[in-house]
Amino acid sequence: MPNPSRQALPGAADAAGIELTAAGNPRILGTPALSFVAELQRRFNARRQALLGARAIRQAQFDAGALPGFLAETASIRAADWQVEPIPAALLDRRIEITGPVERKMIINALNSDAKVFMADFEDSTAPTWANVIDGQVNLADAVAGTIDFQAADGRVYTLQPDPAVLVVRPRGWHLDEKHVLVDGLRVSAALFDFGLFVFHNAATLQARSRGPYLYLPKLQSHQEAALWDEVISYAEGALGLVAGSIKVTVLIETLPAVFEMDEILWALRSRIVGLNCGRWDYIFSYIKTFRARREHVLPERAQVGMTAPFLKAYSELLIRTCHRRGAFAMGGMAAQIPIANDAEANELAMARVRADKQREARAGHDGTWVAHPGLIAVAMAEFDRVFEGPNQLDRLREDVAVSASDLLAVPPGTITAKGFENNVDVCVRYLAAWLDGLGCVPIHHLMEDAATAEISRAQLWQWLHHGGLRLDDGRTIDFQLFDEVLAGCADRLPQAGLPGQAHIGEAAAMLGELSHAGELVEFLTLPAYERLP
Repeated sequence: MPNPSRQALPGAADAAGIELTAAGNPRILGTPALSFVAELQRRFNARRQALLGARAIRQAQFDAGALPGFLAETASIRAADWQVEPIPAALLDRRIEITGPVERKMIINALNSDAKVFMADFEDSTAPTWANVIDGQVNLADAVAGTIDFQAADGRVYTLQPDPAVLVVRPRGWHLDEKHVLVDGLRVSAALFDFGLFVFHNAATLQARSRGPYLYLPKLQSHQEAALWDEVISYAEGALGLVAGSIKVTVLIETLPAVFEMDEILWALRSRIVGLNCGRWDYIFSYIKTFRARREHVLPERAQVGMTAPFLKAYSELLIRTCHRRGAFAMGGMAAQIPIANDAEANELAMARVRADKQREARAGHDGTWVAHPGLIAVAMAEFDRVFEGPNQLDRLREDVAVSASDLLAVPPGTITAKGFENNVDVCVRYLAAWLDGLGCVPIHHLMEDAATAEISRAQLWQWLHHGGLRLDDGRTIDFQLFDEVLAGCADRLPQAGLPGQAHIGEAAAMLGELSHAGELVEFLTLPAYERLP
């Protein structure tokens, strides 16, 4: 018997084989748009699945003792003298980029801000409920058309101002599916779905304005995954009648395997890539995940792993040298701090951390950086303006940088404190509760937490617990009894009302317990959690 919750897409014959498991906005989910997404799925999903399988094989090799390293078979690419295609004028100044979810008010405020670029995020800062994903596409289409507005509960109306920030969109990663759309009985790739709908509805308008479309590509682990994106985008350009190479991309280097393939990723996307970004929170998470089976690579608590740690400094500086050698931007990482309105002293300490971080990035040679809150734009911009004049630092080649594989793998010194252990538990529970409530970007302890920062906490807990014999700095053994006690006390430590996702605190704690006790580290928190979303 047919499932009444599913409906075959009505309309043209080329929509055969497409099913929706939930109702959606027909403006976004019309037959032509979904047929375009289905064609992407049919052409490229098998390759995607094969590459995900290659990830698993590679991880098994790391678990067995292999170390990540530079690839011998691509040494000629690294040694050769070549550059990416010229960067379009609209992207030459990226000193400050603001990021956030594809929520309507957020989009308006970010585009109206003093940031040079707004990255609208379907990935780590958006909980992918069906409503969030489809509303996000509507919001972006309205933003591109210049008609977006929003009326708040207090009656204030928000509209788009002239000359907004440049829009860049981040689709979800290769590892995620969109469960609400089936093509030939299989869930569609979330990356292809997000990308396909966005370019189908907006590419012609953006190209006519010399504004792209522009994308951020997340979570790549190899140059083969970058090459697949290049094939997908090239096909889309041809199918939509766009100029070849007009869709430009920036790639986040946020996995440990990818840092050894930066030249190769630039090469694979050389006709359309404009830069690489230090996605540092995901990178730390990936370091933990890559070395999940290796006790000698256990990291200290999250608060002690900053960008001045030698392995992260090496990562940042190698990215700058690699990018500038190839004529591409080297973007800095996220400042997760947010302004603290009711405590001037605490706010100044937070802003001092932001200033120090952005000063470090600018002096190292980064061309721009990320912030999560409009209140940080001026603070970050001031630090970049102090270091260089003009829109970027492409002329700083950093030929003084020499980074080895061992530099990128070195474990920094540090400890695990009782407060740090407890904080990891509480952050995971609070973030997951909010995520289950449809929020992907949550202020916790004056930091803007998204999936990447929560994943550090979750992966650290698993690694600490499954290596046996590790101790807190007060001498207590880190074991499941300690974890269960700290987790059980989480609800008492947290406010009893007013938290985002308050009703899901119990469910989130139970889920963290299951994931932490599991014999295998779950690849991404969002994979099992997604099955609980509407």
